[in-house]
Amino acid sequence: MELVERLLEKDKRACARLITLVENDAPEAKQALRELYPYTGGAYIIGVTGPPGAGKSSLVDKLTQVYREQDKTVGVIAVDPSSPFTGGALLGDRIRMQDRATDPGVFIRSMGTRGHMGGLALSTKDVIKILDAFGKDIIIVETVGTGQDEVDIVKAADTVIVVTMPSMGDDIQAIKAGILEIGDIFVVNKADLDYADRAVMELEMMIELNSQKKWHPPVLRTQANMGEGIAELAKAIQNHREYLEKEDLLEENRRRKVEIELLEVLNQYIVKEILEKARKTDEFDNLVTCIVQREMDCYTAAEKLLQVRT
Repeated sequence: MELVERLLEKDKRACARLITLVENDAPEAKQALRELYPYTGGAYIIGVTGPPGAGKSSLVDKLTQVYREQDKTVGVIAVDPSSPFTGGALLGDRIRMQDRATDPGVFIRSMGTRGHMGGLALSTKDVIKILDAFGKDIIIVETVGTGQDEVDIVKAADTVIVVTMPSMGDDIQAIKAGILEIGDIFVVNKADLDYADRAVMELEMMIELNSQKKWHPPVLRTQANMGEGIAELAKAIQNHREYLEKEDLLEENRRRKVEIELLEVLNQYIVKEILEKARKTDEFDNLVTCIVQREMDCYTAAEKLLQVRT
C-alpha cells in the first residue's frame, strides 16, 4: 500500500492520512494496519489522564520538550470531546502546543470521541500503532476526564500518569478507585495554588490505602506552565520503565493488553456481523419493539440475535 510505504519513509502527510482512515473506520485502514504491524513495538507509551482543567495539555507540552532535549522523537494523541455536529475535536491541543507543532521530531494529533462502533479505545490503539511504525520513540496519549472511555484508553499505555490540581479537595475525592488502580505516577499540577500540600497528602493517603502493587506510585508537584517539576516527572517515568523491565513486567503487561485488544476486535467483528444480518430482515428492530413492550428481555433477545449468525 502506497501510504504505508510513504509512512515508513517518514512522510508526515501519509501518517496524517492513515490516522484519518482509522478515525473514519475506512476499509483501507485494516489493510494498512496489517502491513504496518511488523514495524511496531519500538515506542514507549505514556498515558495522561485526569479531571478537566488540571493542566494536562501544558504538562504534555513541557514533557515533550524534555524528551526532545534528550533527542527522542515524540507522538502526541490528544483525545478531545467532539462537536455533536461535525464530530471534530474541539479543544485544539495543537494550538496549545504550537511551539512543538513545527518540530519535525514531533507529531501531534487530536482525536474526537466520535463513538463509532468498536469504541474510541480501539481506534486510539490503532493510531498508537501508526505513530509507533512511524518511528516515534515516545507516544503520549492525553485524555480529557476520567470516564470509562478514558480509563480504557490509558490502559493501552506502559506508564499511566494521573494529573489533578489543588482545590478544596473536591478534585482529589473525585478520583475514582479505578483511576487509582491504573495510575503509576500521580501529579498535583498548579502546585503554586492554595491547598497544594493538602492535595499531595490526600493523594498519598489514598494511594497507601488502595495500592496492591510492588511499585509504589509517587506523588509529584508540578507547575507545568512554568516548566517546574517536569524534569522530575520525566525521571519518574524513566524509573517506572526501569522497574517494569527489571521485574519482567513490561512484556507481560503488553501481552495482557494484546489479549484484551484481540477480544475487543473479535467482539467488534461479531457484533457488526450480527447487526448486518439482523437488519436485513428487520429482526433487530422487531426485537427492540418486543423489549420495549415488555414481551421479551434483553438477554433473550441477544440469544436470538446470536442464532442469526448460525
